[in-house]
Amino acid sequence: MAEITAGMVKDLRDKTGAGMMDCKKALAETAGDMEAAIDWLRAKGLASAAKKAGRTAAEGLVGVAVSGTKGAAVEVNSETDFVAKNEIFQGFVATVTALALETGADAAALAALPYPGSDVTVADKLTANIATIGEQQSLRRTAMIEVSQGVVASYVHNAVVPGLGRIGVLVGLESAAAADVLEPLAKQIAMHVAAASPLALDESGLDPALLERERAIAREKAATSGKPAEIIEKMIEGGVRKFAQESALITQVFVIDGKSKVGDVVAAAAKAAGTAITLKGFVRMQLGEGIEKQQSDFAAEVAAAAGL
Repeated sequence: MAEITAGMVKDLRDKTGAGMMDCKKALAETAGDMEAAIDWLRAKGLASAAKKAGRTAAEGLVGVAVSGTKGAAVEVNSETDFVAKNEIFQGFVATVTALALETGADAAALAALPYPGSDVTVADKLTANIATIGEQQSLRRTAMIEVSQGVVASYVHNAVVPGLGRIGVLVGLESAAAADVLEPLAKQIAMHVAAASPLALDESGLDPALLERERAIAREKAATSGKPAEIIEKMIEGGVRKFAQESALITQVFVIDGKSKVGDVVAAAAKAAGTAITLKGFVRMQLGEGIEKQQSDFAAEVAAAAGL
């Protein structure tokens, strides 16, 4: 049997919001497999998928930049949030985000570009910043969105300075409509994306493996209902369909009005403008997504409380 450590319990609790003892039991039931333990808790109704997606475990900044009909987002990580307040670090992130408009989603290509105003590359400049600031930093990832005509809007949540913060969003609207029609709409959708964390533009873009995982969780929940097999199958498919609709941007309920689907909002704007408006795509980049960071002081507290 795998050893269940205090740190594992703390990590699972952070990811799911479930109770400490429930987390300990979930890990024991799944031989310490973190992802399986999350599914176990969700199947028991003790955790939500959204909790995991909303957690971050690394510091630094996300930058966004828009030029004409294209926009770029970049994440640069640091060890502590103190560095995010450093003007040297902020200047570096802003500069490389603007450069990313040339390289798009290729972080390696971005790192190899000449750093403006110097005779070194972006990677070399980052190395120099590490020595100057005295803390490890990394150029983690980049993303880009572009439309042939229309607008790309950006939004930064928890901005420390304009264009830099913890969550950066880009939204592209493809249309011949006037900018004064498209820009406020794109900005509102970008704010929605920051708040609602869609996983894909539409249901067809959702990862099939993710849907199968949801189906397995729904099946385990339905199995305890005592209902006939044909009803259980309908419950399972209904649960998966609900998850898909809540995870795809165009079928999410628009946070601005709390009732309309995002796709319907775009369609209504197109009708009012008298020309087609297509939601081409979006980028949502949240600082530290997928990065784990040890917090041993909290683990000690969990160990004491759980008797580990």
